[in-house]
Amino acid sequence: MEISNIDLRDAFFEEVISIAEKDKDVIFLTADMGAFSLGRYKKEFPAQFINVGIAEQCLISVAAGLALGGKRVFAYGIAPFATMRCFEQIKVDLCCNNLPVTVVSVGAGYTYGSDGPTHHATYDIAAMRVLPEITILNPSDSTMTSSCARMAYKEDGPKYIRIERGKLPLLYKDEDNIDFSDGLASLKGGSDLTIIATGIMVHRAFEVMNRLRQHSIDAGIIDLYRIKPVNKELLLGLIGQSKNIVTLEEHSIIGGIGSIVSEILSDVGDSTPLKRIALSDTHCYEYGGREWLHSIYELDVDSIVKKILDCS
Repeated sequence: MEISNIDLRDAFFEEVISIAEKDKDVIFLTADMGAFSLGRYKKEFPAQFINVGIAEQCLISVAAGLALGGKRVFAYGIAPFATMRCFEQIKVDLCCNNLPVTVVSVGAGYTYGSDGPTHHATYDIAAMRVLPEITILNPSDSTMTSSCARMAYKEDGPKYIRIERGKLPLLYKDEDNIDFSDGLASLKGGSDLTIIATGIMVHRAFEVMNRLRQHSIDAGIIDLYRIKPVNKELLLGLIGQSKNIVTLEEHSIIGGIGSIVSEILSDVGDSTPLKRIALSDTHCYEYGGREWLHSIYELDVDSIVKKILDCS
């Protein structure tokens, strides 16, 4: 696959810049976080930028006040701090008032692996998805990340977006003019099983798919990028012919997309075998790079393939 020439964060911020050029009611807040394109935003729109400092709870409350005054607000912070530290503020200030504020986070999963469990975002989906009004987006490449900025701006209500750092292979191309409103996409069909993944783990799913071919297993891949609300009808239609389903995520086994898919299947009485592959219900006290932590906690390709083969 072609590697994107733009960092996923910059893809998002560049789109916000183009939006802010046309709408002076767009305000960007940050909790002392930076990125290349964010520096450009601050320089070009100083009256539409506020750094509240390392005070994430204040970040959300200020965002709520601005939204009540008619602004469209983006609030940016590190994933574990912008969600769990601010859970009450998101619930009361944003969701109870159904305000057009987008909480933008960086650092999903073990992104900040060298900083320990205080900086891991491995149960943010579980926490955020219980809030009735919120939309959760988890883009998997720079094209989708840019589109998420536009969707967040156009749609009412609170949103939570998990953004990856760095450059990833392109799964979608700008020139294809893809409409991401469906909330999920089938990237490859498979006759033996379907892997449902989100965010960076969609790329891991392709690695797993290629390895499974060596075992004569034909695996399909679904990118579940809108985690809430899930397009249940489309999801059930895409997996309707699957012999087996695997969910793959860099998130706790409790409350993530594995739980979501199992709830959907249970509600309609679908008994298709489901294997959930995620992080175990434990804190990570290891310190190191993201890929190394994946090998420790069995999210590397070898471990995932073994888990799937053990079930087949």
